[in-house]
Amino acid sequence: MAEAVDYQVLGTRPVRPDGVDKVTGRAQFGADQNLPNMLHGKILRSPHAHARIKRVDLSKALAMDGVCAAVTGADFPTVASGVSIGEAGGDVMDIAHNVMARDKALYHGHAVAAVAATSLEIAEQALDAIDVEYEVLPPVLDVLQAMAPAAPLLDENCFTKNLPEKPDKPSNVASVMALSRGDVEAGFEQADLVVEGEYRIPMAHQGYIEPHACTATVNEEGKATVWCCTQGQFDFRTAIAKILDWKVGDMKVVPSEIGGGFGGKTVVYLEPVAVLLSQRAGRPVKMVMSREEVFRATGPTSGTVCRVKVGAKQNGRITAAKAWLAYESGAFPGAPVGPGAMSIFAPYDLENFLVEGHEVRVNKPKVAAYRAPGAPQSMHAMEVALDDLARQLNMDPLDLRMVNAADEGTQAPYGPKFPAIGFKACIEAAKKHPNYTAPLLEGAGRGVAAGFWFNVGMQSSAEVRLNEDGTVIVMEGNPDIGGSRASMSLMAAETLGVPYEQVKTYVGDTESTGFCNLTGGSRTTFATGMAVVRACEDIIAQCRSRAAATWGVDEEQVEWRDGQAVPAPGVNADVNPLSLADLAAGAPRTGGPILGRASLNAQGAGASFSVNFTDLKVDQETGAVEVLSFTAVQDAGKAIHPAYVEGQMQGGAAQGLGWALNEEYIYDADGVMENAGFLDYRVPVASDLPMIDTEIVEVRNPSHPYGVRGVGETPIVAPLAATANAVRDAIGIRINDLPLSPPRILAALGGE
Repeated sequence: MAEAVDYQVLGTRPVRPDGVDKVTGRAQFGADQNLPNMLHGKILRSPHAHARIKRVDLSKALAMDGVCAAVTGADFPTVASGVSIGEAGGDVMDIAHNVMARDKALYHGHAVAAVAATSLEIAEQALDAIDVEYEVLPPVLDVLQAMAPAAPLLDENCFTKNLPEKPDKPSNVASVMALSRGDVEAGFEQADLVVEGEYRIPMAHQGYIEPHACTATVNEEGKATVWCCTQGQFDFRTAIAKILDWKVGDMKVVPSEIGGGFGGKTVVYLEPVAVLLSQRAGRPVKMVMSREEVFRATGPTSGTVCRVKVGAKQNGRITAAKAWLAYESGAFPGAPVGPGAMSIFAPYDLENFLVEGHEVRVNKPKVAAYRAPGAPQSMHAMEVALDDLARQLNMDPLDLRMVNAADEGTQAPYGPKFPAIGFKACIEAAKKHPNYTAPLLEGAGRGVAAGFWFNVGMQSSAEVRLNEDGTVIVMEGNPDIGGSRASMSLMAAETLGVPYEQVKTYVGDTESTGFCNLTGGSRTTFATGMAVVRACEDIIAQCRSRAAATWGVDEEQVEWRDGQAVPAPGVNADVNPLSLADLAAGAPRTGGPILGRASLNAQGAGASFSVNFTDLKVDQETGAVEVLSFTAVQDAGKAIHPAYVEGQMQGGAAQGLGWALNEEYIYDADGVMENAGFLDYRVPVASDLPMIDTEIVEVRNPSHPYGVRGVGETPIVAPLAATANAVRDAIGIRINDLPLSPPRILAALGGE
């Protein structure tokens, strides 16, 4: 566990700094931006899942009163491939072609043309006036069918990457990968017991409440400003500039408050279109997606087929594990098969394993990141297989995981050795938890699963400014999704030795703060927090120097304690301590304003582990599942703001339960999504869920000054398998595929 440290503000639970604005309606979200003389933009989307675009005629739309601009793929510059952008990955050329189709529409809802008009009504009428001639092609919608040699091709220029030799024929398999160690076949020969299975999970959406929205304006100098809901204004600036072939310096992106993202708002969809329409029209253009557009045309996570085989001794020790993974990328490459392959065996110390991954293109929307991208699907397969193994060995499922648990010094499947990690501590905490030791209700089932996410660091900057009265301003570039403004203020206050209330944190646009990679990868509190700490240390160094000059002593003779410059022990100086307010007031005489800066490429993000367990009941007549309790245990390294850590754990559990029990993209034979709305795509509401219990484990991450590990993504990984295992326990039948909806459960029970 974490070493005992007597922090002054870290670990407290102050009120969310943006909370009042959000509950009173003052907060400005993506669709709240309005500019004088503004136009409204709308996108014409393909009615076909796979079709060649033979002709697009805009003339009738442009002739309508009130229509000021219209564009097609032909109006966008040609973008060269070879540059990867965004958290989900993907070539900039593919992202550009996803923003606006060129020669082919590759999914139902693919953007084909766009208009800007003086009203939404006129813009929608103008879409009806656009004449598009299509050559309809057969779609391919199933990942395994898409891998077949005779499957319809999405792209005749797609040749599978990472094969030993370059293939001579195109394929829907965009890429393959493998991770391995030891002798897998020899390991299976040593096993006393082997379990294996195939597990399917369909596409699922992040389910953010706020739809995508942006407003763009281009001034007379040819410089653009874009206001949008984004998880990363700097990454959006890069993407928009590359897609439009503009200079980055001619593009300013202002992040709004964000009504949910979970990885889904790391991708540009409307923004390049709005900029181009604004440039053509000479007026600002606002674009807001409908909920149906969000479902049909933005990135869900991959649907998957995962096959797992695990061998073990009678004592539970795993001798070999093998996985075959196929991930849908949607219409363009970018599926998170890599993170899925890296995660599937990561919680365990395995001598022999093999993971084979395949990224497969299908006529569905290009996938985007969704909270621990790729890990929930692959780890569902492994954690379900382990549950079956525990049953056959008659072992407690937590004991089985403890026997094989990775620990400090274990080599991760993806290469490095783990430093101090908290997986074993999570298992121990789960086993002692009163929800686990409590007896099951009659007819209920209990399921256990482990979660993992490796977390990332990446680039961050921060600036800390000292106001004239000694109050502190923190400027950073990560949109606040889970309470990061509070965590930045807490770390700044702790470092400077001042009360939390003395610090205010603000998120800047691309011209008012230093570069930060996006809010994603569970990196913000770790990496940007590290930059804030270093910027505060810069402030402290300057304050010590100025105090030394004021007192006429050497800088080494000045210390910083409790928010004040004080003489070091043994220094014979008859002076009073100088607070931040004192030093700020004297700044004009000691060198001018006090400003601290830091920028870094953070290393050592620190892997995060969890253990989840849930109790539930299954109605034998309807197949409906009632979740009775859910408990999440997770290592946070150090919980800077425990309430927000708990909120991340609870939110991930809610999303994971929804994915496990109800959520899925349903397509007809023509590739048209049949449930493109929250009425039919059922995310959990409060009445669907129990109170979600949390326990934070703290095993310090040695790479961060306060021991922080990212906590945002691990919470969604384990709920899928924990729920599947609990249903198995409740009904006595293993259902390999998700979601565990009433029709699927009834079918397994032999009902209609």
